[in-house]
Amino acid sequence: MSRVPGLEVLIPTCGRPEALAVTLAGLANQTERGFGVLISDQTPEPGQPSIDAPAVAAMVRQLRRQGGAVQTYRRRHRYGMAEQRQFLLDRAQAPEVLCLDDDVFLEAATLGRLRRARAELGCGFVGAAPQGLSYLDDVRPGEHLPFEAVDAASIAPERVRKGRPAWERWRLHNAANLVHLADRIALPAGGSLTYRVAWVAGCVLYERAALVASGGFAFWRRLPAGHRGEDVVAQLRVLERYGGAGLLPPGAVHLELPTSVTERGTDAYAAVIEVDDLETPEARPAGPTDAPFGRGCS
Repeated sequence: MSRVPGLEVLIPTCGRPEALAVTLAGLANQTERGFGVLISDQTPEPGQPSIDAPAVAAMVRQLRRQGGAVQTYRRRHRYGMAEQRQFLLDRAQAPEVLCLDDDVFLEAATLGRLRRARAELGCGFVGAAPQGLSYLDDVRPGEHLPFEAVDAASIAPERVRKGRPAWERWRLHNAANLVHLADRIALPAGGSLTYRVAWVAGCVLYERAALVASGGFAFWRRLPAGHRGEDVVAQLRVLERYGGAGLLPPGAVHLELPTSVTERGTDAYAAVIEVDDLETPEARPAGPTDAPFGRGCS
C-alpha cells in the first residue's frame, strides 16, 4: 500500500503544454520534496493532450524520480473549471492540497513557506497570489492601502462580501502589487509574513478537510460550463468557517498568458454566494446540500 503524502498539488489544465511544463518545472525545483501531483487534462480533441507533450512528460518523470507520486487524467468532457477542481479534490488524500493553476511558476522555497505559514496560523488556507512581472515599473500605491498583516493571535473566521471594506483587498493582487509591498515592508527574520485577504487566485494551499467540509467545488452542478470565479466561492466559504490569509512575498510568478477559460458568461459569486445569501442572510456558510459528486473520468 502506497504512503499518502502530506501534500498533493492539484492542477487543472487545458491546451497549454508549454505553460504546464513551466509550472511542473517550478514544482520539481522546490526545496520541499515528497509531495504528490494530480493533473486533470481537458485539452479538446483532436489536439495532443498537454500531459503527452515532451516537455510535460519530462517534468513528470523528474518529479517521480524525486519521489513524488504523479497521477494524470485525460478527460474529454468539459463541465467547467469548478467541476475540474472538484474532480481533482475527490481524488486527493493528503491532509493538505495546493490548488495550482497551470500558468504559475513557484520559486524554490514557496511550497515550504506556504505550509509553514498555514501551520503557524492554524487556518483553512494560505494563498500565494501570482505576480505579473511585466508590471514591475507600474507602482500603484493606492491599491496597497487595504494591506493588513495578520498573525496566529489575530487570525479568525471572517465573512467577506462585495460592498464591504474587506472586499477591496482583491486589489492587493493586481499587477505586481505584492512585489512592491514586499520591497517596502520590513519583513520578519524568517522572511515572510501573512496578511488578510478576500481571496487569492492561482495558488492556494488548503487544509483538505476544511475545504471538503465547506463544500469544496461541488457547487459546479449549479453552474453552466461557461463560468468564472469558482475559486472565489470556495475560498469565501472556507474563510467564513476556518479563516484564511495571503503570503508575502508570494514567491509565485504569473506567466501572463491568455486565459484558457474562454467561456466565462456566468459569475460563480453571483450564482452561488449571492443566491445563498438571499435565502439565508448572514448564515449558510456552505453546505451538505453541495455534497461531493461521484463522477469519474469520462
